This record gives sequence, C-alpha cells and structure tokens, in this order.
Amino acid sequence: MPSTRTALTTEKNKVPYIAMWSGETAEDPRLVELPGGAGIAYADEILGDRDSRGVLWDRATVNPGQGTPRFAQIHVHRQRRAMRKLLCQVCAGPADQDDHGVLWLIPDRTRHWPDWPEGMLVAEPPICRPCLSLSVRVCPALRAEGHLVIRAREHPTYGVEGFRYRTGPTPVDHGTTSFTDPAIRRTPASKLVRTLRHCTVEEPRGPYSAGARDIGP
Repeated sequence: MPSTRTALTTEKNKVPYIAMWSGETAEDPRLVELPGGAGIAYADEILGDRDSRGVLWDRATVNPGQGTPRFAQIHVHRQRRAMRKLLCQVCAGPADQDDHGVLWLIPDRTRHWPDWPEGMLVAEPPICRPCLSLSVRVCPALRAEGHLVIRAREHPTYGVEGFRYRTGPTPVDHGTTSFTDPAIRRTPASKLVRTLRHCTVEEPRGPYSAGARDIGP
C-alpha cells in the first residue's frame, strides 16, 4: 500500500487520506467458485488479492491526488492500511493515543447500538487530534448526523465489510462478516472492521467537564 500522505488539510482543501479520487476506479473482476465449496475467487486472481488470513479483497486502482476528490467513496486499500496500522483517516499520520486509548471520530450511532460504544464495530479508521478539530468544523455529514469522539484502550480487528455471495456466485447482501464466520470465504472485503472496547467518550473539543464517562472495566 502507498505510504505517501495524500490529505490536504487546509480549510480550503480537505481531502481525507481514505477518500477516493476521480482518477481512481473500483474494479469489478469476474468471480468464480472454488472447488469443493471452499469459497469464491477472482478468475484472474493474483497473490496480492488476499491478505494474510486468506480473505479476498476488492480491487481498485491507486492514483491519489489525480482528478477530483470523491469524499463519499472510500478507497479500499487506504482504508485497510489506515485501520491495520492505526493511522489517521485524514492525514495518514499516527492516530492520537494516550492513557485512555486510541482516538476515534465516528457518526453518532447511539440509537442503533446497545451499550454504546462498548463493543461497537467500526469501519472508520482512527484520527489524530489536529484532524479531529478540522473534521468537526468542515464535514457536512458529521454536522448533520451528529458525531462521537471516543477513545478505546482495546480495538482488535473483528472482520470485514463487503458483499456476501452464495453459490453462483450470486450476491446476497452487504454487511459485516467476522473472521470466524464461514461466510468470510464468500465475502470480497471492501473495509477492515475493528471492535472498540474499554471505551471513554469525549466531547468533540475535549473530555466532559464533569469527567470522562468510562464504559467497561
């Protein structure tokens, strides 16, 4: 994966590292069945199409900075790299970390996740403190939908997000699949997913004045 930082983090130009550019394309290789019900593969599969766990990944060309940014689309390789190495999703530098854990900025999902944020599954990579302040100011989605700033002491990889396929191969649905689920063999991954544990919830500009809310042991 490319290591060059591609984020433009001025108030005028704000392109997150994980965003797609118009000069990049998501590829659509032909899927085939593996013998003996072992899963699916690309008809022209190469070594780099799978990770160390044997999970098949979506393909995309890599041309950061070429063309115009597509903020709503996430580049599969850069998202995976940022999640795997705990890099800031905006600038690709190291994510912020202190005694309470690694810093995450995520959409407000309190209505959709029991015991939030403990055990929450996230496909958004973490973030550094300067890019947190910038993102809260300029991102329309975060302003419209609300957001949470969370630190997690533990953040193990859980699985992947992507389309699951049945025999055919025929797409069934899109969702999150754990590494222990047999369906992982039939799920080309588009995003790496982590679980947040031992969480501390912060205000967007720092801890709650009354003290951070600690969830979990």
